[in-house]
Amino acid sequence: MSKHTLIGGGTGFIGSHLAKHLAKKGYEITVVSRMPGPKRITWHELEKQGIPSSVSSVVNTTGQNVLDPTRRWTPGFQQNVWNSRVNSSKTLSNAIEAAPQVKSFVNLCGVSLYRPSATKTYTEEDHGESYDYMSRLCLAWEEAARSADAGDKACKCSIVRTGAVVGRDGGMIKSIWLPFKLGLGGPMGAGQQIMPWIHMHDLCSLIQHLIEKCETGVFNGVAPEIVSNKGFSQAFASALNRPCLFPVPEFVVHAIFGKERAALLLSGAKIQPKRTIASGYQFKYPDVKSAVAEVVGK
Repeated sequence: MSKHTLIGGGTGFIGSHLAKHLAKKGYEITVVSRMPGPKRITWHELEKQGIPSSVSSVVNTTGQNVLDPTRRWTPGFQQNVWNSRVNSSKTLSNAIEAAPQVKSFVNLCGVSLYRPSATKTYTEEDHGESYDYMSRLCLAWEEAARSADAGDKACKCSIVRTGAVVGRDGGMIKSIWLPFKLGLGGPMGAGQQIMPWIHMHDLCSLIQHLIEKCETGVFNGVAPEIVSNKGFSQAFASALNRPCLFPVPEFVVHAIFGKERAALLLSGAKIQPKRTIASGYQFKYPDVKSAVAEVVGK
């Protein structure tokens, strides 16, 4: 089997890390991007010319940053968020239909389809439900990806439901680094809400694992340790040798992001990676303490 992977969104936070990770493992990488360049194809070229004949696996990491505080939560921005995820998944699924050499398709999705509950812990056996904008997005996102796995095709489709991705140069950590470094960090709101998370190394390694095993179905891309937002904040502050004294009031989070986006920060479900572990994947950073220690360079 050739080791040539096509990565949708390969210039973003997750995609760029994945490209470097797989390249170190001997993979050839081609990125689908809005801009042309070396070892890249554009989304337009993908639709017109299809997937390059040497590509054996496809990964979709595409998605407009939902928690961009510089963007207001307007209907136009909501449509951009939706299209960047659902349309990209559908475009890649359609391209895979005409590319029989592709054996594995891994599509990253979200965990917002798991409704927060004080009593329930979710696994991959739970299908999720539609209860707000983000949950509807996750369900549509998965449906678009699953069309690549229809019928008796040789390509196996894996859906990875990811929590907050922990890495120093992007995502949540990049946004909270400065206030925590200055000793001004703290949890969001009351901090009791659950925060599903995964270290960037584990997410990239899990994707490689799924590609090489040609796995199919849903896998929770979350670390085994279930932690609250307050617990994560305290561990991160401790790794930086800083206090964790200044919670961000709930009304401030609502004011910055709007009610629908704020839900991503102020609520969360208890999720276990049951099927991920059963597939044979072993987490390098299964707990918050080891994950944040790596992020701060300890």
